[in-house]
Amino acid sequence: MPKRLITMLIITTASIWALTGCDNSADTTAKKTDAAVSTTDSAVANTIDWSVMNSGEKPADLTNYPYPFALDSQNVQDYADYFKVDNATAQHNLTVSMASNEALSKTLDQLSESYVSHELTDGNNMKLIIHTTPDIAASSYDYVLTGDFAKGLVLPIVIQPDGKKSDVKGHSKGELPE
Repeated sequence: MPKRLITMLIITTASIWALTGCDNSADTTAKKTDAAVSTTDSAVANTIDWSVMNSGEKPADLTNYPYPFALDSQNVQDYADYFKVDNATAQHNLTVSMASNEALSKTLDQLSESYVSHELTDGNNMKLIIHTTPDIAASSYDYVLTGDFAKGLVLPIVIQPDGKKSDVKGHSKGELPE
């Protein structure tokens, strides 16, 4: 039963990534920052209040972290093979990705109509990238997860104001969209 549950969770997570446009290209194009929080200088009035996002949790010591996935489990091996990472990275990414909704929901509470889409990058530097309309300032933050599943693990969040809302035209019954 636990193996089936974990397999279902992996499939669900992979499906969500596929639907949300999981993309490794952001790993190489995202601007790296040394600070946990950074905001670009711009005339944009709307910024994310990262102090609201502070979970109060201390980052965990990863050397002895009790991951819910065994390092040699089939799920970890499948992830490692698919994304071409080592098992330890796969184990970490699986855990963080399954807990990422905690950080996403807190961020979306502040974005309202400015939210466009989001993605989790895979590979050696997993991060949650949230695409917004240009009225939100670009910024980043290292969110420390609080839920029991991934307590203390860090999920870097990047706000990228590179999206735009599109007008979706409805279609009548029997008519296919273009």
